[in-house]
Amino acid sequence: MTHRVFADDFDAQALDLSVWSPYYLPHWSSRATSAATYQLADSCLTLSIPVEQGLWCAGDHQPDLRVSGIQSGNYSGPVGSAVGQQPYRDGLVVREEQEPFWGLTSDGGYVELRARADIAPGSMVSLWMVGLEDQPDRCGEICVMEVFGDALVPGESAAVGMGLKTIRDPAVPQDFEAVRLPIDVQDFHTYAVEWSGGTATFSVDGTAIRSCQGAPTYPMQLMLAVFDFPEQSGRDHVPSFVVDHVRVR
Repeated sequence: MTHRVFADDFDAQALDLSVWSPYYLPHWSSRATSAATYQLADSCLTLSIPVEQGLWCAGDHQPDLRVSGIQSGNYSGPVGSAVGQQPYRDGLVVREEQEPFWGLTSDGGYVELRARADIAPGSMVSLWMVGLEDQPDRCGEICVMEVFGDALVPGESAAVGMGLKTIRDPAVPQDFEAVRLPIDVQDFHTYAVEWSGGTATFSVDGTAIRSCQGAPTYPMQLMLAVFDFPEQSGRDHVPSFVVDHVRVR
């Protein structure tokens, strides 16, 4: 197993580009059109989607999508090839080749996020891990947390998604559930997963919520993002994801 002890409290004046790439799957579009809107202040990273931010993969991704995200790895084949992480449809080809980048990867251990979110119907936030896809079958997903704005009871509860997603790796079971918890996501909460030997246990604020068998054992990178679906949201709301820290051990 490859364990790396890592902590980012976002105290620096700039994002650590040796660890994070501030572009969301840029090989399917470009760095220019997939760049995150973010700022570092008050020892937090804030990812947001302002009204003027454009669509990601405009004219191709359905439904329309806007996103601000950072990721700890990136990989693609040459322009025109089908080799790239997390294709969103069949027949997708690389538009902008990306140099391999492995800022932070692990094949087991513990990952923790402390964050709060300002989301509404039509927006969502998530921390998930994906295989590097340097080999086609290394593409399974461990979703640490996923919250949609339409799954909130404001000030009372939220349905927090967590678990495994097969994606295109038949060895990883589809074992994902949105668990309703008595939390207000506008407050800071700690979301975590501990995984080893194919077992992944998910927790919120230190309380174990669910456990899954069949988790990937190959190296995985972190993906952290806020999303907006303007056909639902109408762009009247600026969703944001305020991250206090990310820790890995």
